[in-house]
Amino acid sequence: MCVMTTADAPLLAFAPAPVWARRATHAIALCAVPSGLWRIAMASGVYVGYSDQVLRDVFDIPGWGIAYVVGLSVLAEMAALSPLLLVSNRWRPLRPRALATLAWAASGVLVLVALWQLVVAFTVESQTYMSSDTALTVWWVAFAPLFAIPALMTAVTWSYAKRHGTWRQAQPSPRDGHQPMAGLRGRRGGGR
Repeated sequence: MCVMTTADAPLLAFAPAPVWARRATHAIALCAVPSGLWRIAMASGVYVGYSDQVLRDVFDIPGWGIAYVVGLSVLAEMAALSPLLLVSNRWRPLRPRALATLAWAASGVLVLVALWQLVVAFTVESQTYMSSDTALTVWWVAFAPLFAIPALMTAVTWSYAKRHGTWRQAQPSPRDGHQPMAGLRGRRGGGR
């Protein structure tokens, strides 16, 4: 007697992710690297434009601020690697509809966070902590790629939803009291 387990069950065949979607997911992961390296440099004591007093008073470096900054960098990179699930054909931790819903929610949150960061960057005086224009320019160069992530994530999510058919509305069946369009055409035409 042969018993099929979920490990032996065949996966549903879905279209593979297009090349542009695979490249976009890798670009998302790469967009988070410069800001993470900048934060790690700051935690390591490399001069990034903040005076020692600002590092102590505002960021608590040296102190628990080092763990916070390094942890934030690691967490950001892990989050930036998560869209790889949307193009993977081997590992699917969730059903396609659940993963698509989660990805759409993440895309929406990323768009809102990016807009909020733009508002903060142009209204809050946190950039005045920088001691030179060169340091501020380096900061902008390190953090600017993060603003590409929402658009890339939305495009990859759209591709995933399209490939897995999660964006379509369920079609009503004839037993629900709805007639298919072909049936309606047959009644109207044909000389009846």
